[in-house]
Amino acid sequence: MTGFRRYPLRVIGRFLLFVAVVVGAFADYFFTFGVGRKKAASTARAVWLQRHSRRTLKILKLVPRVHGPVPSAGLLISNHLGYLDILVYSSIAPMVFVSKRDVKFWPVVGALAQLGGTVFVDRRRRTQVGEVNDEVEAALDSGALVVLFPEGTSSNGGQVLPFRTALLEPVVSRGQPVSIACIQYAVEDSDVGQEVCYWGNHTFFPHFLNLLSKEKLRVAIQFTTFAPGTASRKELAGQLRQEVEKLKPGCAEMLGALRPMTGGSSVCQSRPE
Repeated sequence: MTGFRRYPLRVIGRFLLFVAVVVGAFADYFFTFGVGRKKAASTARAVWLQRHSRRTLKILKLVPRVHGPVPSAGLLISNHLGYLDILVYSSIAPMVFVSKRDVKFWPVVGALAQLGGTVFVDRRRRTQVGEVNDEVEAALDSGALVVLFPEGTSSNGGQVLPFRTALLEPVVSRGQPVSIACIQYAVEDSDVGQEVCYWGNHTFFPHFLNLLSKEKLRVAIQFTTFAPGTASRKELAGQLRQEVEKLKPGCAEMLGALRPMTGGSSVCQSRPE
C-alpha cells in the first residue's frame, strides 16, 4: 500500500477507470454473446478479452515491447510472473489461457477469466488432467492460440522454475505449432519482484492498488518458434524451460533500450518463495 500513500490521487483515478473498463467488459460480453445462448467459441471470447486487456493496459500507460514472431494459433509456452502477464499477452493477440483453479475465485479477475474462456486446472485432482487436456485440444481445434504456463505457478522471475509435465501432452501428441515466449518487467525506483510480480504471499487487492501507483512501468516479450524433438514429456519439459531461459537476456536488453531504470531492478529479482 506504499504506492497508495505516496500517490493517492493517481491510484484512485486509475482505479475508477479500471472499474469503468470492467463494467464495460461485462456489458460488452452480454451484448455480444447474450445470456442463455450456447457457450461462445474460444476464439471469440479471446477477442473479447483482448479488447478489454488493451483498455486496462492504457490505464497503466503500459505498452508492450515485442520482438520475434507472434503466433496466431497453436501452443504458446511462457514463464509466469503474475496476473499482469495475462493482460499483456492478451493485448498482443487473442489467446486462451490455462490457469490454476484458484484464479477462478478471485474477485473480478476470476469472473473476467471465466468469460474469457480460461481453462482452469485443479492441481489437487490428478484425475482432472485428462479433462483439461481435452479442453485444451478443443480450443486448439477451434483455431485458438492456447497459452501454457508450465511452471504451474507465478514467480518473482529470478529464474524460470522447473516445468511440470502433466499439461504437455498436447505438445507431444497433437503435432500443433509450438512457440516459446519470455516476459519480463522493469519499473523505476521499485523492486519488480515485490511490486510487479505476483507470487508467494501477495494478496491481490493491495498488490493491484500498489501497481496502479507505478508511473514508469515497462514490459518486454520475446517470441520464438520451437520444434519438439522428443516424445518424452520429461525431456520436453527440460527443453522448453531451457528455451525460455535463453530469451531472458533479450528481454533485459529490450527493457534497457526503452529507458534506464534507476534505483530499482530491470528484471525481477530472485527471492525465496
